[in-house]
Amino acid sequence: MEWPEKPVELTDGTIDEFTKKYSVVIVDFWGPSCAPCKMMAPVLDQVAQEMKGKIAFGKMDVTKNMKTSMSLGIRSIPTFAFYKNGKLVKSKMGFIPKAKLVGEIREIL
Repeated sequence: MEWPEKPVELTDGTIDEFTKKYSVVIVDFWGPSCAPCKMMAPVLDQVAQEMKGKIAFGKMDVTKNMKTSMSLGIRSIPTFAFYKNGKLVKSKMGFIPKAKLVGEIREIL
């Protein structure tokens, strides 16, 4: 299986398949006018490359994909949804420094 080396843009129609395809997935729920979301983008790119083969990252624009955002109760962005074996295991809100994000990932690997 080919693991992505950068976050993959997801939609309401593709998120379920993506979260089931890889053993560990983090989905970044973000919005185009969100400053903390923009600050997280390079952090996610770095971690996605460094941890390729262990974790897959997805990004979902909440302004275009309201069905999933509403069903998961996303009220604040950025929100990071952590999936293991297709199941949501935890979520975190707000900017997460790289070291803390890597620590969160190691907890579920």
